[in-house]
Amino acid sequence: MTYRKALAWLYSLQRFGIKLGLENIRKLLDELSRSGGFQAAVGDLEIALPWKVIHVAGTNGKGSVCAMIDSICRARGYRIGLFTSPHLITFRERIRLNGEMISEEAAANGLTTIRNLVADWDPHPTFFEVTTALALKCFSEANIDVVILETGIGGRLDATNAIQSDVSVITQIDFDHKEWLGNTLAEIASEKAGIIKPGIPVVSVPQRPEPEKIIRERAADCEAPLQFVNESYDSSPIALRGHHQKQNAAVAIAALRAAEIDVDESTIVRGLATLDWPARFQKWDERTIIDGAHNPAAARALAETWREVFGDQRATVVLAVLSDKDLRGICEALAAIGDSMILPRIRSARAAAPEDLAKVVSTITPPLPYSIASTVADALALAHAKPNPILITGSLHFAGEVLADLRGEPAAFEECAQ
Repeated sequence: MTYRKALAWLYSLQRFGIKLGLENIRKLLDELSRSGGFQAAVGDLEIALPWKVIHVAGTNGKGSVCAMIDSICRARGYRIGLFTSPHLITFRERIRLNGEMISEEAAANGLTTIRNLVADWDPHPTFFEVTTALALKCFSEANIDVVILETGIGGRLDATNAIQSDVSVITQIDFDHKEWLGNTLAEIASEKAGIIKPGIPVVSVPQRPEPEKIIRERAADCEAPLQFVNESYDSSPIALRGHHQKQNAAVAIAALRAAEIDVDESTIVRGLATLDWPARFQKWDERTIIDGAHNPAAARALAETWREVFGDQRATVVLAVLSDKDLRGICEALAAIGDSMILPRIRSARAAAPEDLAKVVSTITPPLPYSIASTVADALALAHAKPNPILITGSLHFAGEVLADLRGEPAAFEECAQ
C-alpha cells in the first residue's frame, strides 16, 4: 500500500471502536515475531523486548514525561524509540526514532505487513492495537537502546501493557475517560496502576489519597519497589513552562535512575533545555499561547502556569473541547484567567458544538462574555482584534488543528479516540 492508502486502511479500523484488552495485541505481536517482522520473546503474560523499556501511564503529564525522558536519553547519545498519542498534525508523530517521525515509507510498509496478517481476524485488531504493533515493529528494525511507551487509555488493559518494562511510571491521576476507566478516582487509579508488574520499579508523582492508596497496594502485591517523587527539578532551565513541568522533570529523571539508564547531570541539563513538545504552553508569538489541556485538572494547571507567566493579565480564551469531556469543569478552570471566550467550530466530529459550549460558558460564575466563530481562522482574527494575550486550548486535537492552520500545513486525517 502507498502511505495514503495504508493510513486510510488504519483509520477505517475506528469502526471497531476502543476495545481494552491484551489478547489481540499479544496475538498480533506473536504473529509478527513468528513472521520475522519483530524481535521479541513472547511469553504467556508479557512480551520481552531486547531493549530497556520505560512504560508511562497517568491522566495528565504522561506525554511530557515521555518527551523529557526521550530528550535526555538522546542528549546522552542513546538510540530511542518513542511511542505517544494522540498526534497533533500528522499520524507519524506518534512513532519517533531518535527524535524524528517515522518515514511515510516505514509506516506504509509496516501497515501493509500488519494488514496482511490480520485480514481474516475476528475480533479484528483496533486502531490503537495496530498502531502499537507498528511502533514496536519500527523500533525492532531500528536497532535502538531504549523504548518509551505512553499508554493510550488506562493501563491495565491498554495494548502497551503487553510489554515487559524496566520501570513503570505513573503521572498525575485525575478524572478523564470515565466511560472506560470508572467514575471514581479509586477505579481510575486501579486501571492506571495496572501497569505495575512483579518486581519492576515504580516511580510516581505525588497523588491524592485514593490513587496513592491504590498504587501502594498494587506495588506491594507485586513486590515492586515504589518511589513517590515529592521534589521538583530546579537545577537548570526546562523548555516547558509551569511548576508542574518541574515535577514532571523530577519524575523523568527518577524513572531513568530506576531503569538503570546511565545519564549524568550535564546530559540532563542539555536534554531538558532542548526539549521540543508542542501544545504544552507553547508560545507561538509574543501574545499567543497554545495548550492542549483537555480536562479540569489540566485546565487548572494551565491557569496556574498562565499566572506564573502573565501575572494578572487576563486572556482571550479561544476554546474548543471534545464532547465527551467535562465541559463545565474545563470552562470554570479557565474562567479564572479569562477576559472573554471565543468558541470556534472545528473540524473534529467529536468536538462539542460551539452552541453547546456557549450554554455552559453562559452559566459559569463569574460569567464571561463570549462569541461563536464559524472557523478557526475567524476565531483567531477575532482574538487578535482584542488587546489581551491569547490562550488557545481545550483539546490536543484542537491545538493540532490550530498549529496546522498557523503553519500552513494540510489537515491531518480525522483523529481517533486514543
